[in-house]
Order: sequence, then structure tokens, then C-alpha cells
Amino acid sequence: MTAIPEFEFRTSTKCSYDNSDPRCVEVATNRPGKVAVRSSITGKSVEFTSDEWTAFIDGAKVGEFDIKA
Repeated sequence: MTAIPEFEFRTSTKCSYDNSDPRCVEVATNRPGKVAVRSSITGKSVEFTSDEWTAFIDGAKVGEFDIKA
């Protein structure tokens, strides 16, 4: 049986990591068909399929999730 690799998280390029304020988003894409996103504060993560992640990114690019004041 082949072992499933652990997620290898990397920090978002938009993060300005600061030890006094370590709020960053980390993403892992090293497992085929899966994407994981976690908080650098809590370590909690959520997993998406590749299709779900692509739909999210596409929606974000066109403003689907913009907050309206």
C-alpha cells in the first residue's frame, strides 16, 4: 500500500508574516486532486477537491466573494 503524503503547506505570497501578528493563510497543493487551506494561528485546515478550489479561485477573480458595505 502506498502512503498518502502529508500536506506540505506554503504561506500565501500576500502574507506579510510578522512574529507579533502571525495571521496568514497557508495552502497545500502537493496531493493529487486535493487542496488544503489552513490558518497559521489555529492550525485548523479545510480540504477541497481540485474542482472546488478552481471554482473558488475563478469566483474570487471576478469578485464573487467581495464584501459589500
